[in-house]
Amino acid sequence: MRRILVRSDGAAPETAAPLADWPVAPPPVADRSEVRAAVQRFLLTGLVVLLIAAVPATWWIRAVAEEHAVEHVLRVTQRLANYAVAPLITDDLLVGDPAATAQLDTRLRPWLTDGTIRRIKIWDESGTIVYSDEHELIGQNYGPPSWDEDLVAQGDGVAAIEHQQEAENSRESGAGRLVEVYVGFVPAGGEQLVFEAYYDDSIVRDEQHSVLMGMAPAFLLTLALFQLAQLAPAVGLARRIQDHRTARAQLLQHAVDAAELERVRVARDLHDDVIQDLAGLSYSLEAQEMVADVPEQRSALGRSRTILQGSLRTLRGITTALYSPDLMTLGLPKALSRLADPLAQRGIDTSVQIGPAVFLTPEQEGMFLKVAREAFANISKHAHASTVSLRLGVEHGATVLTISDDGTGFDDSRGSPEGHLGMRIMRDIADAAGAALEVRSQPGVGTTVLATLPHDAVTSRF
Repeated sequence: MRRILVRSDGAAPETAAPLADWPVAPPPVADRSEVRAAVQRFLLTGLVVLLIAAVPATWWIRAVAEEHAVEHVLRVTQRLANYAVAPLITDDLLVGDPAATAQLDTRLRPWLTDGTIRRIKIWDESGTIVYSDEHELIGQNYGPPSWDEDLVAQGDGVAAIEHQQEAENSRESGAGRLVEVYVGFVPAGGEQLVFEAYYDDSIVRDEQHSVLMGMAPAFLLTLALFQLAQLAPAVGLARRIQDHRTARAQLLQHAVDAAELERVRVARDLHDDVIQDLAGLSYSLEAQEMVADVPEQRSALGRSRTILQGSLRTLRGITTALYSPDLMTLGLPKALSRLADPLAQRGIDTSVQIGPAVFLTPEQEGMFLKVAREAFANISKHAHASTVSLRLGVEHGATVLTISDDGTGFDDSRGSPEGHLGMRIMRDIADAAGAALEVRSQPGVGTTVLATLPHDAVTSRF
């Protein structure tokens, strides 16, 4: 029994030509858009790599610039302590004499008024402030000093960039991040002191910006030139890959065309020579059977004629399998139905369904017809199926041919069964048309063949 459901626009064209005589379109020439897409992917990847490399490089440059700025501030502070402040540290200043304090105020005012320094403190070894531009702090003791113990002994300066939250910094707590610098110095009186200065962190940010702007262009230009230097080889490689794919598609198409022509030749030779001769021999045996006088001879001739007619039917079936239906005359729905006729004649329940949204070029219809022919041939020879269904429709933008049977099946994890050349032929036919072929099968469950033609392969032909 056979069921057929075809699309509403499946009427056959008036002109007719055998499938083997069609002019088969060569595989599409290397599409420039594919090379362009490959180059775009290369450039995008290069941009991502550039960004990935630039981010840690930027942080490294900022860290180097910060270290450089802090070292510069330390040197400036040390010179200020040694040459501007140390000569004015007198015993009067240490005991809080207003005149000595005013003299030091005058000396330090230029650094304070231009915003270079936000606050100045001078400490003795016990942690007492002996001078500050904020006079209220003079004489205050905040316990053990917070600077490094070796600062006074060795004269090493220390610096930190942070928010000021200590008790001594109540007047600086709202100023945000400041650069806090301690340097040791020895005034003329011989008592070792510590000079503390607070700088706005803009001095570090400006230095970071200056170094970054000085190094970043050269760094980015180097990476960009490196990327451009690889662009030409990348374009050449993409073109060679595309040329290789095109050549492979052409070779596959030539192999499919050659196999199709050979099928037609074999089918024509069988039909015109062997089948006609055997048909004539069958008629001759029938005539001899009718005039034979001896019953044994007539019985032998009848058995021979029966065997010969069975062989003729087998050869006609082989010829039908080799020679595809006339697609141009019948149209794809009827041609697929014609392929299913031999299965239906053997009592196999067959179903052919074609969706109304299927629109294909003649070459693509021919591809699906050839895949169906090979699938039906495999079912006829190996499947021992009782039900076969064929569906051709659009799924997720792709045109999909699905052929399923409930036959014996095989273990698809081990590949195609040995000797099943049809599977390889179907894959070559699908590859030549830009389609993908998938075979799913399990022993005792059956086999499903799916040929999927992507949306871009369908639309690129119109």
